[in-house]
Amino acid sequence: MMSPDRNQSGAVMFILIGFSDYPELQVPLFLLFLIIYSVTVMGNVGMIVIIKINPKLHTPMYFFLKHLSFVDFCYSTIATPKLLENLVVEDRSISIKACITQFAFGVTCVITEMVMLAVMANDRFVAICYPLLYTVYISPKRCALLVTVTYSWGIISSIVLTYSILILSFCGINIIDNFVCEYSVFLSASCSDKHFSETIGSIIANFNVLCTLIIILTSYLFIFATILKMHSTSGRYKAFSTCASHLTAIAIFYGTIFFLYCIPNSQNSRLVVKVGSVFYTTVIPMLNPLIYSLRNNDVKETFRRIKDLKIISQ
Repeated sequence: MMSPDRNQSGAVMFILIGFSDYPELQVPLFLLFLIIYSVTVMGNVGMIVIIKINPKLHTPMYFFLKHLSFVDFCYSTIATPKLLENLVVEDRSISIKACITQFAFGVTCVITEMVMLAVMANDRFVAICYPLLYTVYISPKRCALLVTVTYSWGIISSIVLTYSILILSFCGINIIDNFVCEYSVFLSASCSDKHFSETIGSIIANFNVLCTLIIILTSYLFIFATILKMHSTSGRYKAFSTCASHLTAIAIFYGTIFFLYCIPNSQNSRLVVKVGSVFYTTVIPMLNPLIYSLRNNDVKETFRRIKDLKIISQ
C-alpha cells in the first residue's frame, strides 16, 4: 500500500496543465465548457425527472435510461468542475489524494456506463426477438438486479484499479499534460516499478471493453436478423427506431474509446488526446440525453406538457 514515508505525501503534487499552452483560449474554453456542463446537468436531470413523472415511461427501457442519465450526470460533475477551475486560476495543482479520488469515482462511472449500455442492448434484444416473453424475462425484479450488478461491477473494477495505483510510489511535483486524473497520469508520474499496475489496468480495461462489446454486438446481430425477417414495413421501421438512439450512443461512446486507444504515444498527439478526453468526459454526457429525447416521441410529449404547464402557471 502507498505509505507516507515512501511517497512523502506532503511533498507529492500533481499539476494538471490542461490547456494552459493556449492562454488566448482560456476564456472562450471556460465559457464553452460551462455551457456544455449546464446543458449536461439540465439534460440528464431533466431526463430523470421526466421518466419519473410520466407513467408511460415506467418501462424497463426507460428504467435503464434513467440510470444511464444519472451516471452521465455524475461523471460530468466529477471531471468538468476541475477543468473549469484550471481555466481560470493560475494554481493548477491537485493533491495526490484528490487526484486518486477523482480517478476512482470517474472509473466507477465509466465502467458502469459501459455495462449499462450492454444491459440496454440486451433489453432491446429481448423486446424485439421475444416480445411475448418480454415481461417475463425483463421483470421489475430482474431490472433491479441488473442495475445493482452494473453499479457493483463498476465499483469493484474501480477498487481494483485504485488499489493498483495505491501500491505505486510518487515523488515530488509531477507535471501532467492533461486536465483530468486518468490511469496513464499515475503510471507516467510513478517513480517505482509499475509493471503490476500496468498489467492490472490492461486486464480490467480490455476485459470490460471486450465483454460489453460482445454482448452488444451479439444482441444487435440477432436484432437485425429478426428485423429482416419481418414482412411489415411499419414493423421494421418501428423496430429500427427503438434501437436507433441506443445505437447512436454506443457508436459515439465506443468510437471515442477506440479513437483514444489508437492514438500513438508521441509529442504531436498530446493535443489530440486532450481533445478526445474532453469529448469523452464532457461532451458524451451532454449528448446522451439529447440523443434519446430527440428521437423519442414520449419524452418529447412530456417536455411539451411541462412547457405548457409553465406557460399556464405564468
